[in-house]
Amino acid sequence: MTAVRQDAWSPDDDLILAEVTLRHIREGSTQLSAFEEVGQRIARTSAACGFRWNSCVRKRYDEAIGMAKQQRQKRNYLKKQGISTISGAERLVVEEGDNGKNDLLSAESMSLEAIIRYLRQWKGTVQEMSRQIRHLEKELKDKDDRLNEYREVNERLSKEVNEVQTDYRVVNDDYKALIRIMDRARRLAFLTEEVDEDRARFKMDANGNLERIE
Repeated sequence: MTAVRQDAWSPDDDLILAEVTLRHIREGSTQLSAFEEVGQRIARTSAACGFRWNSCVRKRYDEAIGMAKQQRQKRNYLKKQGISTISGAERLVVEEGDNGKNDLLSAESMSLEAIIRYLRQWKGTVQEMSRQIRHLEKELKDKDDRLNEYREVNERLSKEVNEVQTDYRVVNDDYKALIRIMDRARRLAFLTEEVDEDRARFKMDANGNLERIE
């Protein structure tokens, strides 16, 4: 039975922990499997490796973890597309810079046939998107033409409405003027009748004197 180490973690231990964990993330494996592999390599328990990763090492590899997850997504996508990668050509190099941060450099190789097949698929996708764009541009042009026609009809109808409103105002003004004339004529006729009624009438008696007739 291999003895379990109880001493402090060294920079080499942290480096192995980071390398193996990032590789498992990139390949779509679990971190628990990574901790078990690291534990076997450096004679520590998987629980100790997990605690060291979460409490200390993980914070220094945020960017590397993000890149590993992106590579895992790309790997899964290529598998769905039927494009295989050469896992034996993968290489991981972890170096510590002057600022204390760690950078991850990784490379994946694919066969020439897989690359050609992948590019052909993208070519077909681009051609289909170009066709859809031309179709949408044609629809947009047709809608613009119809919109211009509707605008012309709207302008013509608005002009006709304005003309009708103008004619209505003219007729209404003429009608009001006619009502005023008729009302004035009616008042004048009424006053003439009153004057005629109020006018006194006289007759001459036998002695030659004028006598008012009631």
